Amino acid sequence: MDYQVLILGSDANAYYMARCAYEKTHKKAHLIAKDRLAFTKFSNILTIEYQSDLWDKEKCVQRVNSYLEKHQNEKVLIVSTNETYSTVLSEYADKIRENGYFFKQQTEILESLTNKETFYKTYKNSNLSFPETYYFDVTKNHVIPSMHYPIIVKPANVVLYNHVSFEGKNKIYKVKSEEELKEILEKIRNSKYHDRMILQEFIPGDDSYLFDSVVYVDRFGKVKIISFAQIGIQERTKSMVGNAAALINGLNTFDGNVEEMKENIKKFMEEKIKMNGFYEFDMKYDQRTKTFKVLEINARQGRCSYYISALGCNLIDTMAKDLIFNESLEYKDLKEEVLLSFVPKKVIKKYVLNEEFKKRALRLWKKRVSPMECKLDKNIKRFLMMKRRLHHYIKEYQNSYWEE
Repeated sequence: MDYQVLILGSDANAYYMARCAYEKTHKKAHLIAKDRLAFTKFSNILTIEYQSDLWDKEKCVQRVNSYLEKHQNEKVLIVSTNETYSTVLSEYADKIRENGYFFKQQTEILESLTNKETFYKTYKNSNLSFPETYYFDVTKNHVIPSMHYPIIVKPANVVLYNHVSFEGKNKIYKVKSEEELKEILEKIRNSKYHDRMILQEFIPGDDSYLFDSVVYVDRFGKVKIISFAQIGIQERTKSMVGNAAALINGLNTFDGNVEEMKENIKKFMEEKIKMNGFYEFDMKYDQRTKTFKVLEINARQGRCSYYISALGCNLIDTMAKDLIFNESLEYKDLKEEVLLSFVPKKVIKKYVLNEEFKKRALRLWKKRVSPMECKLDKNIKRFLMMKRRLHHYIKEYQNSYWEE
């Protein structure tokens, strides 16, 4: 079972996928990236090249094919780490060399998941529950819908939004009043983002009401892996809010029916999506209705999905068995408890509001999974950088703009 791994991206997702490759094959994955991000710096378990034009679709395909040509006598597993690269691989699947193996996803379905407006409208009448949602076109709309504040504001077109920058830009906004909403929409209107924004009800509850599920759908459209994890605390910087900072798989401190929700997810994926790949469900538990409401579905592994590797489901190995070697995968419902944390213990102790989650996390601390800390990655510069990063986390939470 010999193959090479090519990863598109340089973020945390790219690092832990390279880690999965190294832990399984003991060979370095090769990364092609647009930006020099700290997550993949000073690493001895990967090689990386930077190409400033990688967000140009045709140039991206050229870069991929150039690597494939250099390894024309080998099988190469190609891994996308964000929506931009997933879209490129889907749109240009027929132009990528035959020795490259990747998720050949249908562009229409991929679009229905990556564009949040299309997502909510397309699957509104499915077996999943969603928060109350409105759509605001920043180029046309000026009338603010009547809503109960606070609300959540986020871009409908994630790919386009990721490619623009402006002062005051946040990944997600928690808005307390109509006046604040108007100010935010005006900033976005004056930027290069010319699409709709999602205006969505805020489901009551602190970060521990958030849940994560990682799903793998095989080449036959069947769910083969499913996890269900409770998040204790999310990231706090403007570009990272919405990402889990610490979670525990197999934990639910509320009265929501997890098994029922997992069956709903499985049914949804097998009847509505049927598309090969990793998926991540972001959910929030609504205590008012006793339901898990889906906030979004990422058509790829998420930033924190590495925890399923600790549960015996190496992400790279799963992809290779399914895509390259056509093996039949066993169904795995991952129920064992495992703690994943990007943040130091001090952050857990001070900022996690759910006492039951906090106690469980501290009990599991010595066996925790830290996606960015790989014992096989022996580089003193990286070790020191990660230590500084952990210390920096404390300041981030002290100065957070996000309020529970």
